[in-house]
Amino acid sequence: MRFRLAFLALGLLELLVPRRVVDFWMDRAVTPDSDFELRPWVYTAARIEGLVIVLWALAQGRRED
Repeated sequence: MRFRLAFLALGLLELLVPRRVVDFWMDRAVTPDSDFELRPWVYTAARIEGLVIVLWALAQGRRED
């Protein structure tokens, strides 16, 4: 139950503010002296991933009821 709620929260964040979520994790994944540039589609992919996570969490909630 808690795992599903945490996953649902992450999915909602990715769905609503994908740029902040991706930038947060990229800041932790690379070093400050790294030279990288994210493609614009990365944020769209994060939003789609968030939608899939939300749908999965809601489907799991229906199965438990």
